[in-house]
Amino acid sequence: MGAATIMSLFFGRGKPSFSSTDVFPLTDAIMEFDDSSAEVAHRARRQSDASRLKGKNTNAQKWLIVMGLIGLFLLAAVVFHALGMVRTSTLYVLMGCIVFFVTAFFWLFKSGTHLRFREKRLKLPIVVAALTSMLLLVYLDPVMQILLAPFSFVAIAYGMYRISRGKAFLLVFGLLAGYALVMALHYAEQQNDALLKLELLHFVSLAVAMPAFVYLIGKVQLLHRILHRASRKLKNIQEDAQRDTLLGCFNRRYIVAALEEQKQLADETGIPLCLAVIDLDHFKRINDELGHLGGDEVLRSFARVAQENVRAGDLFGRYGGEEFLLIFPATSLLPALNTCERIRAQVESHPWKGLLQSRVSVSIGVTQYIPGESVLEFFSRSDTAMYMAKEGGRNQVVVEEPVRKGDPSVTVSLMDEDSDMPVPGAPAGFPMRDASRWPSKA
Repeated sequence: MGAATIMSLFFGRGKPSFSSTDVFPLTDAIMEFDDSSAEVAHRARRQSDASRLKGKNTNAQKWLIVMGLIGLFLLAAVVFHALGMVRTSTLYVLMGCIVFFVTAFFWLFKSGTHLRFREKRLKLPIVVAALTSMLLLVYLDPVMQILLAPFSFVAIAYGMYRISRGKAFLLVFGLLAGYALVMALHYAEQQNDALLKLELLHFVSLAVAMPAFVYLIGKVQLLHRILHRASRKLKNIQEDAQRDTLLGCFNRRYIVAALEEQKQLADETGIPLCLAVIDLDHFKRINDELGHLGGDEVLRSFARVAQENVRAGDLFGRYGGEEFLLIFPATSLLPALNTCERIRAQVESHPWKGLLQSRVSVSIGVTQYIPGESVLEFFSRSDTAMYMAKEGGRNQVVVEEPVRKGDPSVTVSLMDEDSDMPVPGAPAGFPMRDASRWPSKA
């Protein structure tokens, strides 16, 4: 166990993602669990995970980005002040603007007021606040215009994916109009021709560069939208490839790949792993009574009932026909058994509609993984337990305990070997059939 086990408990229970691979061909042969290609599949999935794009930034990360940009501007202003070029009062105004606007936007987001706006991230108001604050600082201290141009580009770039090109051009027009007003106020107050010429140079540079910058941003926005749409389509295709189109649960290819992945994780970390094979009883008779469309509806209802009764980290998928696999990552045998019994009971008590002349039930075989065994051996033991449930009268759960003769590393014991009574906490109604099988009869 150790650190790897703890990490697995946190991250190993989620729905894994797998790259497309031909490692598991869609045949009816059980030998699709052949471990000869396990290492190839393992490397392919690791490469896929390494190349996956990072997830979206959290709210804390977004605030950290904003505060980082503000901090850069403040740092530059402090350096100017240390060089004697910016007055202390201007620095106080800057810090006041930071406190005011950060507090205001924090309240908008914290109170949920931002949800009333069409653009819920408020990128346009944030950029307007930043540009207005910089123009105020330029008015108070003309030397701050040195920072106006570069940080205006930074501010507009910050909102580039949420601000349309038209609004960005309006922002540039507003910035230039505000800067022209500041120039006029400076000249009216100081009558300084040298300062006016300097400000005109800055104004011309902004007036030429800013529209070109916004135009190029529009190109980037278009590319971003195209990539975003393509990404969504690829995600939908990937999800469709993982799902059974009829039932909505995971399909055969995905559930087999998931079993291989969880087997490797159990080998690496030592955490327990269980597998259940579930089969609908007398499904041919159901098809004969209802027809194939009615049988499909029974399958859909069963898949819905099963998925409503599995836990968040469990993996449920259709293996083929009326047979399903249920994987229990980081789970010992007793909790897996309880889940299987809950599914069996819910299927039996479900109010089935239609012209069914008999009840719908399931036979379930469940076992725990023995470290080091092959996926084929693991699956075969669960499959054998399921067939024992069929032979024992159906509508029951049969447990195949992971007992290997002469192996002292048995990790799970559901029964007291010296008694015919189950261990405390085991579900009621599970009589002992022999030393390694524990069926549940309805």
